[in-house]
Amino acid sequence: MQDKILILDFGSQYTQLIARRVRELNVYCEIFPYNKIPEIGKNIKGVILSGSPFSVRDKNALIPDLLKIKGEKPLLGVCYGAQYLAHFFGGKVSPSDKREYGRANMKFIDNKNELFTNVSANTQVWMSHADTITKLPDNFKVIAGTDDVEFGAFKIIDEETYGIQFHPEVYHTVEGKKIIKNFVVDICSAKQDWTPDSFVSSTVTELKNKITNDKVVLGLSGGVDSTVAATLLQKAVGENLTCIFVDNGLLRKNEFSQVLTSYKTMGLNVIGVDAKDKFLSDLEGVSDPETKRKIIGRNFIEVFDKEANKIQNVKWLAQGTIYPDVIESISVKGPSATIKSHHNVGGLPDVMKLKIIEPLKLLFKDEVRRVGRSLHISDEFLNRHPFPGPGLSIRIIGEITQQKILVLQEVDDIFISGLKESNLYNTVWQAGAILLPVQSVGVMGDERTYENVVALRSVSSTDGMTADWSHLPYEFLSNISNKIINNVKGVNRVVFDISSKPPATIEWE
Repeated sequence: MQDKILILDFGSQYTQLIARRVRELNVYCEIFPYNKIPEIGKNIKGVILSGSPFSVRDKNALIPDLLKIKGEKPLLGVCYGAQYLAHFFGGKVSPSDKREYGRANMKFIDNKNELFTNVSANTQVWMSHADTITKLPDNFKVIAGTDDVEFGAFKIIDEETYGIQFHPEVYHTVEGKKIIKNFVVDICSAKQDWTPDSFVSSTVTELKNKITNDKVVLGLSGGVDSTVAATLLQKAVGENLTCIFVDNGLLRKNEFSQVLTSYKTMGLNVIGVDAKDKFLSDLEGVSDPETKRKIIGRNFIEVFDKEANKIQNVKWLAQGTIYPDVIESISVKGPSATIKSHHNVGGLPDVMKLKIIEPLKLLFKDEVRRVGRSLHISDEFLNRHPFPGPGLSIRIIGEITQQKILVLQEVDDIFISGLKESNLYNTVWQAGAILLPVQSVGVMGDERTYENVVALRSVSSTDGMTADWSHLPYEFLSNISNKIINNVKGVNRVVFDISSKPPATIEWE
């Protein structure tokens, strides 16, 4: 049975980062809400308590049931988790009277303690709390501290229970990964055998046992998640998998034909469905972004259901759900607050009465890509930028027309092709163009023009939860702007979006 680290979520914005750092050590972990703790089996090698926006001093403080964990399994409390351990086991937590947010340096570290083995003196850590521990229980001992935070870290005597008031999972804690490794690998003795190859092997076996000889249907989008899910399933069930790729008329230029050809080259059993007219007809005259999404979602369900019903004896619906979607769907009372609206297709299970299979539901996006490489999927798919489910409909601000789609497809194609030609495509997380409901005055030759404005958007990110605008070279942007204006009729002005997420979102709608 796979060794596992259990992470209990108290609502910290950094909870998923803890999981990512553990997974980077090739150790498997899962996140659960603090009040939905699973059975503590032998394979659970240790438990981490996350931070939280809540205070242990509140009357509604979040209190986990650690009866089968504390003293039984190695336990690490981070920020709120540490304060919980101190406060509810005989110590004291008070409001901070000094600034305890941002970078700090450890003035004292007990290197004899396993948690801080090989951690440098005066190492930089990241603090983010409004409360602080002012008194430790009698059987706790301090093992690290800063000038402002006396009890920066502690251990319970004769028990593998630790607490740290800083965040080891964030980039600003310079030796945070080393501290996490000390806990997970050395203290918990968790095996570092969570690899892409091991995931493929175990998942294919699991899929074979679960699906047996049943038929499976899956909706392909051309993106990383659905492509990797399809390849895993094909490896498990072969021709019993049928994939459906729908052209909603809102894809990128030539995307439907190019991607369909690539899928067939991969040996996938794919049905391509041209449903452009249905989607665009229903979107006529619609400007509200949420209404656009609902129309596209409803139409996809209808088209997909119609095609799937042509296949006899289908029992399973496969989906490319990934771990962040799962985490956010099970959050309670604030933890893992949903930051973004997902574009996953909803409603299919109820309509189709099929059993659901989600082979990627335990993976983060970067892990999906690594699994894809293990499956020898081409970089054409694995390095593709994320693309919204509603497609170009939410990149056309306002009403959608065929002419607007054609204009935006041309602009988008010039931008994306330019990124690839300049070797910039793989340096950004996601890029695209937005057609604005704005016209501006321009001059072309000797004539005055009054034409459309397009915005270029390019962001850097790890998982899309937060994002910074890409600092693309000025010369590149200048060349792309000139190329768009000279080649796309109806556009006379190009702007570049320099907003980060938060406060902005990646998409405009």
